[in-house]
Amino acid sequence: MAVVEKGRGVSDGVSTSEERFGEWVAVRRDADSGVAELVLDRVPAMNAVSSAMARGIAEACAALAAAPAREVRAVVLSSTHERAFCVGADLKERNGFTDADLGRQRPVARAAYGGVLNLPMPVIAAVHGYALGGGFELALSCDVIVADPTAVVGLPEVTVGVIPGGGGTQLLPRRVGAARAAELIFTGRRVAADEALALGLIDVAAERGEDRTRALELAAGIAANSPVGLRAAKRALRTGHGLDLATGLEVEDAAWRTVAFSADRAEGVAAFNAKRRPAWPGE
Repeated sequence: MAVVEKGRGVSDGVSTSEERFGEWVAVRRDADSGVAELVLDRVPAMNAVSSAMARGIAEACAALAAAPAREVRAVVLSSTHERAFCVGADLKERNGFTDADLGRQRPVARAAYGGVLNLPMPVIAAVHGYALGGGFELALSCDVIVADPTAVVGLPEVTVGVIPGGGGTQLLPRRVGAARAAELIFTGRRVAADEALALGLIDVAAERGEDRTRALELAAGIAANSPVGLRAAKRALRTGHGLDLATGLEVEDAAWRTVAFSADRAEGVAAFNAKRRPAWPGE
């Protein structure tokens, strides 16, 4: 169950409501900008994803997905830990699992990663320090990854006898191609920020300690656009990727039809002609 508190907003110093989803996950919303922040806050464990934390992530994502498009236009996935974004699955917890326990935990883990991946609005990861295994898969589930020079990313699952199971085998090749993804997954090696940027593992380089600030700025710029248009564009991008061109264009056309006759489209055209800022209805 979410607990609503008063806290600091996505723009530091702005008072806003904060929802806690379990002990280690928070959602902060800035009603003015339409930007929400999904915060990983399990500091003692460097945000290792336990079963309880996975449930919190899934519940937070469900709440964000259910919000009206006008209220949540973009999301930033961030971390409160100074040296890590997320170090992946909680291996201490899993060390005590029986095979039956691990099988029961699998849908819980999938709901967390799928929750981030399936958010309908644009999502930006703000990465610093370690983003390994499931931690990097959370970032890969976002649309854009911002990282500072301390970032170290990788999918080391084969080094502990498993495979990337939070979407990594499917999301990584979509970013960097099949051969590069194979090399990274088969070796399980860690990649520092400079190489990660060159390889396309991250998208935007921030100054040291500025990954969250840069991600929030990017999210605010995105959120200034049509909420309906943003969601339709994301849907077309995600659904059409990998399809043949003709089928992809049909996906695009279907998405276009959802916005072409919307109130947002009418407001966008009216605002353009009046040379004013749009007041998006979000429908």
